[in-house]
This record gives sequence, structure tokens and C-alpha cells, in this order.
Amino acid sequence: MKRFTIATLGMGLWLAGAAADDKPGSQTAMIPTEWSGKVTDAAQLSVEQNDWGTLQWLCNAKLMPGAEQTVGLATLLPGKQNPVHYHPNCEEVLYVISGQGLQSYDGRTILLKAGMTIRIPAKVKHNLANTSIEPLRTLVSFSSGDRQTVWVGQQPAK
Repeated sequence: MKRFTIATLGMGLWLAGAAADDKPGSQTAMIPTEWSGKVTDAAQLSVEQNDWGTLQWLCNAKLMPGAEQTVGLATLLPGKQNPVHYHPNCEEVLYVISGQGLQSYDGRTILLKAGMTIRIPAKVKHNLANTSIEPLRTLVSFSSGDRQTVWVGQQPAK
């Protein structure tokens, strides 16, 4: 299982790098029908807008039936933070692609910078605050294809 998780995280890092290509004119890949439900293209996936930033899901049970993980890209705007929350059914692994932020973790905090990774066990209350003047970009992975989130306090505005 650890090899599968490491391989998936590695693939996610590669996808994050590919999705980070902001060059105008980058082309959308055509995914063959026989690969439907097994391959996604970030350029074709929706992006959830929140008052604190964005979430784009790259893999989950909805996008890829049978998936046992959820993988996505999260961007926090400068000076913003996502609300305190926890995941009752899965752990979260968060890798910082760029920027920096203060991660809360069960009442404690740590400064995360580009290149750092944190593992957050299921049911641990946490959130992330962007402390830089640039967007904070992260790759997030969850140990369930059906990631559940419980908001502590107020649910985020979209």
C-alpha cells in the first residue's frame, strides 16, 4: 500500500507540474475513449472557486469510478486561509508546490514552504493560511476516493 501511495503521490506531482504550465496556447490532450475514467486532463476539469482560493480535483471516485484516492490542486490567495476542518474518513497528504503558509494541525502550527510535505491523519482539525504575497499552490492527496470534509464553525463561502 505504501508503494501505491508513493507512486500516486509521484504521479500527482508530475500532474501538478503539467497543470502549472501557464503558457498561452498550451493544448488540451484528447483522451481516447477506452481511457475514460482512468485518465484526466486538468485543462478539461472544473475548478471550484472559494473566497480563499481554488480547488481542482484531478482524481476521485466520481471522476474515476473505483478510485481509492482523491488527488487535487489547491491554491490559496495571498493573505487568505481555508476554514478549519477535518476529514472523518481519510488522511490527507499536502505538498507545497510554491509559496508558503502556516498550517494548523490539531491546535499546533508549522510554517510550510515550497518543497515541504505534511501528513494529516483522519479526524485531525486543520487549515492552511497563505502568509506570502504570492498564491500558495499545493498538491493534496487523500486516502479515500470519497473524501469527506467536516467544517468546524462556518462553511466556506464560494
